[in-house]
Amino acid sequence: MKRWKKAGMLASLTCVTIVGCSSPAAPKAADNKPQGPVKISISMSDSLNKYALASTDINKDKWVKKLGELTNTELDIRLVPHAEFKPKTALMFASNDIPDVMNTIQGMFPEGPDMSGAIKGGLFMPLDDLLKEYGQDLLKAIPKEAWNEVKYNGKIYAIPEYLSSSTRRATFIRKDLLDQTGLPAPKTVDDLLNVLRAMKKNGVAEPFAFRKDFVYSDVIFGAYDVMPYSTMFEKIGDQVVPKFFKVEAMQKALQVYKTMYDEGLMAKDFASLDGNKWTNNINAGKSGVWNHNANLLLNWINTTKPANAKSEVIIIPSPVGDDGKGGMMKYSYTGGLSYINSKVSKEKAAAIVKFHNYMITEAGDRFFNFGIEGDTYTMKDGKVAYKQPTTPEGTLEEQFRSVMLRLVEDTALNRTLLNTTEDGKKLVQQFDTIVTKEGRNGIAFQPELAASAKYTDAGIKFSDMPPVILDHMLKMVYGKEPISDWPKVLEEWKSKGGNDIIKEATDRYNQKSGVIMGD
Repeated sequence: MKRWKKAGMLASLTCVTIVGCSSPAAPKAADNKPQGPVKISISMSDSLNKYALASTDINKDKWVKKLGELTNTELDIRLVPHAEFKPKTALMFASNDIPDVMNTIQGMFPEGPDMSGAIKGGLFMPLDDLLKEYGQDLLKAIPKEAWNEVKYNGKIYAIPEYLSSSTRRATFIRKDLLDQTGLPAPKTVDDLLNVLRAMKKNGVAEPFAFRKDFVYSDVIFGAYDVMPYSTMFEKIGDQVVPKFFKVEAMQKALQVYKTMYDEGLMAKDFASLDGNKWTNNINAGKSGVWNHNANLLLNWINTTKPANAKSEVIIIPSPVGDDGKGGMMKYSYTGGLSYINSKVSKEKAAAIVKFHNYMITEAGDRFFNFGIEGDTYTMKDGKVAYKQPTTPEGTLEEQFRSVMLRLVEDTALNRTLLNTTEDGKKLVQQFDTIVTKEGRNGIAFQPELAASAKYTDAGIKFSDMPPVILDHMLKMVYGKEPISDWPKVLEEWKSKGGNDIIKEATDRYNQKSGVIMGD
């Protein structure tokens, strides 16, 4: 979920030193005079970033203008509401109102159901030749696994963010609230319920922070290995089916969520809690346990302190189920993807690739991490001296610069910057010893199953469960349907297109056609 998921949130006050580096010179025309800035329009998710949302004109923001200055561009950024990103994107395609660059949220692969039609229809251009000429740093830095995920018919169609670790979601806990219960950090699902109950008794309003549609709230599905996503198929008998076909395990998971709801361990209006309310509730101290991307630990440390100066946020191993394993979905090797409109000129396309290439150069790294010399950092003996923000407002502004505007980077962790602070070192340690050791995946397909795109109710996407499955899950948690009816739900799913999805998955598995086996 772009760009909350990205790296680099350092919230503790510190002074950082790094060897200075130079910015690239502006391109020159044939007469050797610098060309004027190239105008580039870019659509991207607003990422629920409050700094960006508070701006009356994001294109007049100092960070946007400075990035344009450094890359010889004039940026026209068009923010798309995060919750409506996919339908808004579909409207762009339908109206053919596409900006020069469309930066997508994670999972919108060229061969996937969200993008394949647009690419087949010629809305975006292949980038292989442009990358060879203007994006050599991109080709060197981004792993081949990531490039393979952004190909269509063997050609590269997007410039990807990339991940050095496929496991990146984590379980967060307010250690100060845990300490007040007198209980150890939970290891199993039952342990988790007991911790939540104790927090509730101590006055924590909604101990488990549930978010609409199980977004960043699917840790229980992970514990029982029944995550309902497109990377989570499993061979059961002679068929390859979604993991939610494991009836007993799914019923156990749903019962846990129902227990949380019945006992007031999560919000009563959980089904409608959007990202903003979810974030605000956590920051206000209404919740003590939640799931999110591990690289945002320092952001949570900083944003929870205003409501409680003693707040202490840490990462713990996710609760395990019957097989002694747990964690949330493992990711592909790409994050957000940048597609270039096929109608732009060759000159503009070259400028766009150079713009993205800048993001992983030394000069780009210095700007996104530290900002503007004389404003947010100073130079001393050829090194950068930088003080990171300590307020929520400052952190959100830093996040806008170093996360939202930086369309290409390793989104797992910014290890160089993190290792300059004690809190950052703790995050690296927790990431390496906890986060990378857990997580679930299964059989996946690239390109994704065509049948999933065909059937609206039954289709399974990268991180979106089938609507018919979600609807019944919510009813069962609310107690409007018995959890014992899960087999009936599977039959309904099959009748609404699931049978074709299973057939295609099984056929492709047997034919070894685009099958990706989870590790």
